[in-house]
Parts: sequence; C-alpha cells; structure tokens
Amino acid sequence: MELLDGNLELKEVQKLQGHTDRVWSLAWNPATAAADVPKVFASCSGDKTVRIWEESPSTRSWDCKAVLEETHTRTVRSCAWSPSGRLLATASFDATTAIWENVGGDFECVSTLEGHENEVKSVSWNASGSLLATCGRDKTVWIWEVMPGNEFECIQVLQGHTQDVKMVEWHPTMDILFSCSYDNTVKVWWSDDADGDWSCVQTLGESSNGHSSTVWSLAFNAKGDKLVTCSDDLTMKIWEADIIRMQSGDGYAPWNHLCTLSGYHDRTIFSVHWSREGIIASGAADDAVRLFVESKDGSMNGSSYQLLLKKEKAHDMDVNSVQWCPGEKRLLASASDDGTIKIWELGALP
Repeated sequence: MELLDGNLELKEVQKLQGHTDRVWSLAWNPATAAADVPKVFASCSGDKTVRIWEESPSTRSWDCKAVLEETHTRTVRSCAWSPSGRLLATASFDATTAIWENVGGDFECVSTLEGHENEVKSVSWNASGSLLATCGRDKTVWIWEVMPGNEFECIQVLQGHTQDVKMVEWHPTMDILFSCSYDNTVKVWWSDDADGDWSCVQTLGESSNGHSSTVWSLAFNAKGDKLVTCSDDLTMKIWEADIIRMQSGDGYAPWNHLCTLSGYHDRTIFSVHWSREGIIASGAADDAVRLFVESKDGSMNGSSYQLLLKKEKAHDMDVNSVQWCPGEKRLLASASDDGTIKIWELGALP
C-alpha cells in the first residue's frame, strides 16, 4: 500500500471503556509483538488505576484482563513495560513509581520507588532493561539501576531543567536519555563510560531552533537516527543525529534540527509516536489524531513531512496519548480525557 496515494482512513476498531476518569497514557507490551502472543497494552488514569487490556485472537475484540488498584493514591500519569514485557512501571502524582510483575496472569506490586518530592510525570526503561528513568514536577530526572530481586537503586539525580519535567524517554538502541519540560527544552543526558556520571550534553532550546513553549512529548523513529518533539507552541519538530558515530564509540554526536511541522494544529499537541514504517501520529487538545509522513518530493532544502490524514473528533475531549502497536504496524491506540481508549486501524478506503 503506497502511503501517499491519499486513499487511507483511520478506522475505529473498538472503543474501550472502564476507566472512571481521564486516561493519561498507554503502553503496548513489547513481548506481544510476536505473532503467536496475544496483543496486550496497559493504560493509566486519573482514577488511580492501571488497566491491562488484551485482544482475543479468535474474536479480535479487546477486553480488560486486570485492574491494578489500591496501590497508587493519586492519578497514575505514565506507564511503561520493561523490554522483556515481564515488569510494568507506573508513575503517579502520589510521588511514587510502582513496579508490577506479571505472576501467572496476576499483577503484583513488587517494588515502590520513592524519592521525588511530588508528582512523578513519566517513566521509561532503557533498551536492555537494566536502567529505569523517572521525572517529575520537582524539576529532576532520576536514573535507577535495576538490581536482582526486583530491587531498584537510584544511581543519580539529574538537575538542569528549570521547570516541571513532562517526559523521559531512552534512546531505542543506546543508553542516552532524553527529557522534555515545561521550561520549553529537551535535554539529552549521557554517560561517557559504564560507571561514569550522567551529565547534560545538549539542550534543544529555542536558540537552537527548538520549541517556544512547553515540550510535552518526544519519540524516535525505528532506526533511532531521528527524533520528533511536540509542544504547546503548536508545532512538531524533527531532529537528526549521527548515531553510527555514537554506536562506534566515537563520542557524542549532537542532534540537529531538520524541520518544523507548523500550521497543522491549532491546539496543544500532547503526544507523538513514530511507527516502524515511518508514520508519525499526533494526539492533541483539539480531540483529533493526525498522521504525518516524510515527503518524497526530493526537495533540495532537506527533509520535509506532510499530513497523511486527520481524524477529526477521534475523541470527545483532549487526546493525551497515541501509541502504535509494535507488532501490527497499522494498529494505533489513543487515550483521552473522555475516559476512553480507542483502537484504530490504518487501511485503504473501501
């Protein structure tokens, strides 16, 4: 299917109800990318719970398999699976991050990470599952080492942001950490050697073609050489780095601004996610979901991206999170202030 022939639609597969407050975030279990494993994702909400959803392979319908409750005492803002899919980390406004383990289908809280002064906004695992990052309203980013026996030890608290840190995200192949903040910047954190201290090696700010308002979210393409960021300034920005150089151990290579996607959104963009085949999804405060792809016009002035489609009124309220399924490349999930999650399939118009 040629993406740019324009005959595509985002078809609603199912609307999932159960949360009793806004749904902030969702995360697909990476282990379910395998063909013979049912697809599973987690969602988290202002109702203080996390829900585990699973697709029935026979009926292709989605059901809530578990509700993780009575652990967090306030909003659960973010959730993330370890690379193996065995552990789920959940970050809450109650200033804790909980670690859940799937024990024969039952999820048990096996560890609680404490240390942030107040709301924890985001949590992310590195590619190998050996490190966990959290961030929060206290302007800090914490790096935790995963120890045997579900123990977690904070190895460093990273300070540099001047405001609430909205999101942390590890690079998909390298131990480089990215954080975005209410201070309008994205910071890149890096450690020269395995035992070394982490430090901020780059700040993507307004003076370096960065955003002019809160940066809400970021995501990487499959290869990891491009990064997309989205903001309260109504734009998305694409960044590029020489990851071959970094992977060869030749030191840090900076991220450079490639292009800015502006004029597509007229309300805050809360979430961006890049599919394995290169489609960027965005979720925004105008209740819509948009898909973007790189233009194939071969223009001389570098890279450009164009709107593939816009799904108006994807939800009744703000779209807080959009996430592509790791297994089926054309399946997208979205979460909203309206309390629902929707599963979408990108396909040809009938």
